[in-house]
Amino acid sequence: MPIYEFKCLQCNEYMELLIMGANDDQLEMKCKKCGSNELERILSATNFAMAAGQGAKSGPATESRSCSNGSCTTWNLPGHTR
Repeated sequence: MPIYEFKCLQCNEYMELLIMGANDDQLEMKCKKCGSNELERILSATNFAMAAGQGAKSGPATESRSCSNGSCTTWNLPGHTR
């Protein structure tokens, strides 16, 4: 069940809402501060945790190399396998 972040367009309050599998047209979303229903969904930062003992690094690693377009970078994400 995802948690979404919203910003009220009336009072600029930020809030999080847990969406419990309901259809979008069934949701009644209102600002907890001013009661307005003029909310804008915002992009939130991601967060993840690795299980103990997997030996993963704490963050993504980058690998830069030369390629036909100049310089290319590969991002290696912890816990991701191909």
